[in-house]
Amino acid sequence: MAHMADLTIILGSPASGKTTLARRLAADLQLPCFCKDDVKEALFDVLGSKDREWSRLLSDASFAALARLAQAELAADRPCIVEGNWRAAHALLLRGILTGQGTRAAQIWCSAEPQEIVRRFTLRRRHAGHLDDLLPRSELDAAAAQPPEFMDLAGPRWVYRSDSAAAYAELLRALNSWRL
Repeated sequence: MAHMADLTIILGSPASGKTTLARRLAADLQLPCFCKDDVKEALFDVLGSKDREWSRLLSDASFAALARLAQAELAADRPCIVEGNWRAAHALLLRGILTGQGTRAAQIWCSAEPQEIVRRFTLRRRHAGHLDDLLPRSELDAAAAQPPEFMDLAGPRWVYRSDSAAAYAELLRALNSWRL
């Protein structure tokens, strides 16, 4: 039987396949999945979009909301998935709920070849509030080439290659083994 209060954290650079992976795992594992952009885009719809500083502020609010949603699931002894471009500073949000709930966490870093990440980013169409068109190419290239940067949380860490056909089955096996 699976450990009932597991938190699976999916992170990585923009356009690395995080949301696609999160939703696929959620469907296959029958788990609730909370995605940062779902929250952030709802905030854009209500509060509007402005500049990059405003977008970062709404990102921080979105991560706080994800942590609260995960906390509610874990408090009810239900595992869940959270997805977003989590950074080291966000570890504090999650560390508190993990410790308070006595739960475990696993982190999955999504990656792909840098040119594939750039290709995906330029093709995708997200809510205008993200201001994707204003992201300097140098920042996109740097994000695409970013090595895995896990949060300082205990638990297993996997790197998932979203541009590899065989990677999903391997990750699913590892995740299911950890969940036992």
